Amino acid sequence: MSDISSQLVRELREKTNAGMMDCKRALTEAGGDLIKAEDILRAKGIASAGKKASRSAKEGIVASYIHLQGKVGVLVEVNCETDFVAKNENFRELVKDITLHIAAANPTCVSREQVDPSEIEREKAIFRQQVEGKPANIVDKIVEGKIEKFYGTACLMEQPFIKNPDVTIADLVKSKISELGENIVIRRFTRYMVGEGVADEPTAA
Repeated sequence: MSDISSQLVRELREKTNAGMMDCKRALTEAGGDLIKAEDILRAKGIASAGKKASRSAKEGIVASYIHLQGKVGVLVEVNCETDFVAKNENFRELVKDITLHIAAANPTCVSREQVDPSEIEREKAIFRQQVEGKPANIVDKIVEGKIEKFYGTACLMEQPFIKNPDVTIADLVKSKISELGENIVIRRFTRYMVGEGVADEPTAA
């Protein structure tokens, strides 16, 4: 997978609207052949699900989940195209799974597009320091690989689903898009943990 260039992945993504990881897997399976990779995505129904992703999704629900006896709480908004699907049991089960996942996996944002570019540059600088002294081309490959892992940890859509680590949250959403026939978008979420971000108070002398 690391031998597949990011440019090739972007090109396949633009043609199919499929997710980044889906495009990478398809290109790896196809040995870098763009046409074969597109056929692989179409055969799996991922490309068609991707095309639905361009459609407007303004209905949906806001759901909550409280975990660990009130120590962790999650609010999430998941959108679909119609109120009919918003009331569908399978859609609501998906939303429930997403809240559970956020509580457990603690992502910081929905997708890589929401990551602050300055944060990426800061991470890159740290990674470069870690491999200082190696040839420049090797450093660039290592840093790119570490940034991909960073996205996989920080971004909800790229995290392995806690109930089935063989698929990402993006894969899970796409499967529901194919199943329900509507675009589904995880719009936003907030995760709270008791005491998070509170500085320790100094102890009395």
